[in-house]
Amino acid sequence: MTQTAERGIGDLRAAVGGPVFTPGDDGYDDARRVWNAGIDRRPGVVVRCSGVDDVRAALAFAVDNGLEVSVRGGAHNVAGGAVVDDGLVIDLSLINQVSVDPEARRATVGGGALLADLDAATQEHGLAVPAGMISHTGVGGLTLGGGMGWLTRIGGLSIDNLVAVQLVTADGRVLRAAADENPDLFWAVRGGGGNFGVVTEFEFSLYAVGPLIQYGLMFWDVAQGTEVLRLAREVIPGLSRDFNVVIAGLSAPPLPFVPEEHHFRTGYALVVTGFGSPEGHAEVLDRLRAALPPLFEVATPMPYVALQQSLDEANAWGHHVYEKTSYLEDLTDDAIAVLVEHLDRKQSPLSVNLFYRLDEAYSEVPENATAFAGGRSPRYATFIVGAGRTPAQFPAEREWVRTFWSALQPHVIAGEGYVNALGQDGLDSSTLYGEKYERLARIKAEYDPGNVFHRNSNIKPA
Repeated sequence: MTQTAERGIGDLRAAVGGPVFTPGDDGYDDARRVWNAGIDRRPGVVVRCSGVDDVRAALAFAVDNGLEVSVRGGAHNVAGGAVVDDGLVIDLSLINQVSVDPEARRATVGGGALLADLDAATQEHGLAVPAGMISHTGVGGLTLGGGMGWLTRIGGLSIDNLVAVQLVTADGRVLRAAADENPDLFWAVRGGGGNFGVVTEFEFSLYAVGPLIQYGLMFWDVAQGTEVLRLAREVIPGLSRDFNVVIAGLSAPPLPFVPEEHHFRTGYALVVTGFGSPEGHAEVLDRLRAALPPLFEVATPMPYVALQQSLDEANAWGHHVYEKTSYLEDLTDDAIAVLVEHLDRKQSPLSVNLFYRLDEAYSEVPENATAFAGGRSPRYATFIVGAGRTPAQFPAEREWVRTFWSALQPHVIAGEGYVNALGQDGLDSSTLYGEKYERLARIKAEYDPGNVFHRNSNIKPA
């Protein structure tokens, strides 16, 4: 940080209502910490904003002093985009309010809210937003890149349920973007990531969900991987949108419902969530069980909030994480051969290979209705995640991810990726967004001509 910027910190502290952290301050190390323990960056200043005016003041300070800017919501991004060495972090964690209008089925959500905040508020009324699967994820980062999870087959992506945003631009303007106001900007923020400004408020439409849903998990040994994946290929696409099935290549966790002899055993699980009748859910489990008896299973009604928290412990803060993602049109036999070959090569029990089925409501949205980088044809999104509890475990898991991902490339949809899971390597944005890139670049030039917001899958101003 320049000496000029250091001298201005006192003025910045006086201008904002939230706390300001610089190196050496109490709380600085906590303020710069992010979910992925492999990220260790030292920003020059962290401004924990209490509202829109704080965001404007922080941006003005950064621009005036030539500081790089990052925006922190839930700090859950694998690549650690929430923090920047020597620059300024706009921390939105205090802007986490959620208000719900149950009659209109609308939720207004602060830009720093977590999914846990959103779920708690909406489930009081038996409502939910299609969003992610880990409750300590930030609503903002997840939404701006797309947002997929348990409800994607019912309601599409998070951006498909976005009604409006409030956004602060690099020059300090506070704008509303919706279908009837700044529509080009509204199109761009639905999938274009954090390229256009700091979103301080989201408005979502809601679905009736829960409070109880049906949950089932079946687990098979890794040696049965080919059979499991072929069974998933046969069953999942034909299910109604009241169901979602996540395919998981993982190590069985040491949880009470897992027999002790299977703890940490590598294998495949099908996680079957049902949002309709218990009878319909039981029929699907019966079909899977009859076709391929699992090593163990659990089936139970579960609060929707508990479903949203079910992966939290496995994805706790403090792990060293590396991730790559791709889309597969189908689970072909050739792709399955690669998947089965590579899963058993992981060394850490925390490393996983996940598949989300994307179809039904996801595929009913026109390709160009939003800036979302992925296509809308029915498909599987696969996430190869290497994770370890210590730095010593990390290099082997990173190499596992890279080798696995490279071997899978002949079988994926070329040139497409999910912005929220590109990890540290990323993809060139012009390739990622394809024919949408030119329009995005024009919009970027209008709202951020200086490319202040570039610590992302960056869209350069036209």
